[in-house]
Amino acid sequence: MSAEIAPRKRRRPFHPKTGHVPWSKSLRRDWQLYVLVILPLLFFAIFRYVPMLGNVIAFRRFRPGGNIFGEEWVGFRYVEMFLNDPTFWAVFANTFAIGSLTLLFCFPLPIILALMLNEVRSRYFKRFVQTISYLPHFLSIVIIAGMLMQLLSLEGTVNQIVRAVGGDAIPFLQTPEWFRTVYVSSEVWQTVGWGTILYLAALTGVDTALYEAARIDGANRWQQTWHVTLPGIRPTMVTLLVLNIGTFLSVGFEKILLLYNPLTYPTADVISTYLYRVGLEANNFSYAAAIGMFEAIIGLTLILSANAISRRTVGTSLW
Repeated sequence: MSAEIAPRKRRRPFHPKTGHVPWSKSLRRDWQLYVLVILPLLFFAIFRYVPMLGNVIAFRRFRPGGNIFGEEWVGFRYVEMFLNDPTFWAVFANTFAIGSLTLLFCFPLPIILALMLNEVRSRYFKRFVQTISYLPHFLSIVIIAGMLMQLLSLEGTVNQIVRAVGGDAIPFLQTPEWFRTVYVSSEVWQTVGWGTILYLAALTGVDTALYEAARIDGANRWQQTWHVTLPGIRPTMVTLLVLNIGTFLSVGFEKILLLYNPLTYPTADVISTYLYRVGLEANNFSYAAAIGMFEAIIGLTLILSANAISRRTVGTSLW
């Protein structure tokens, strides 16, 4: 009886030096996946990278109706203009303050909510809380702004409660001192539930054997959370922190534009809204481009610095 010879398993082609599959063979084998990438790449190329060519007008004088790349070279004139502009630095301070408050509250609260939901044993109550906390994320900025205007108006629900307890009505959206509180509170309400999804997904990847070992060693629930849960989701925390730092100066343009007014400019006006007024309303496109490029450079510096610090201190980074 002749022994049956098993068919030889087809080996994947690879490069003799690097051991990697040649790009051409990979393209022929997985061409369907590469086709799916075409549209996202076109989107980023057309709407993200091609417009970067327009940054050249930060160094050239641009006149509407003329050359899209400017008429004449002016060097760092517009950069010097905004560096010597006290209005810009006031706007920069507002951006820094609102960005700091947003990061301070909107980054840790999803982690806290995810840890609390992870300890809930009632599946129905957990789903109820998740649903309620996720819903604001799916509302448009216009709807959120409209709700805030209705709630915080002089005859709104909040002021009705203030009057009911014996206080005087407060013009929240006309008082500069209240704007940052209103903005950050609405950001927390709108984003915390959605951010919790990422941390709950990360919690499912924590090895349950680590909890059993901690219980055997006598650790209580708080010690298990501190020594097992938080280190288990640390890569996710660091990744989101680095991304949030990268967008530190890009605080919500749409919401601020819908909520602020000349009365609240001292605390509400940020770089993005200032750019809108200078560039689109005043038609000073070159000056706006110079400020926008400065903001982009600051954001790039922040994300590179945060990534490098994270890699050296925690051992986790984006790249």
